[in-house]
Amino acid sequence: MTKLMEWLSGLTVLGVLWAAVTFDLLGLDPPEAVLQVSWPLPVFLLVALGCFSLGTVGYRVATFNDCQTAAAELQAQIREAKTDLQRKGLRF
Repeated sequence: MTKLMEWLSGLTVLGVLWAAVTFDLLGLDPPEAVLQVSWPLPVFLLVALGCFSLGTVGYRVATFNDCQTAAAELQAQIREAKTDLQRKGLRF
């Protein structure tokens, strides 16, 4: 089972549970407080996921490591390519 299918399966189960509680499909007659919390729950979860994602991306960008050797190698390749192109007549 792929990761996508795992996530979709989990979201389907959560959606069915939410619908069962919110629309009282099982005849449980939940208290009014449960209904007041269950209606906006998907929106709250979506906002929480967005905040978590934004925080994770921000943290990863802030702690991104520089590769000094790879940067030096790339700069050397750029210089080499420029000199090769200048020999072939291209001007910068």
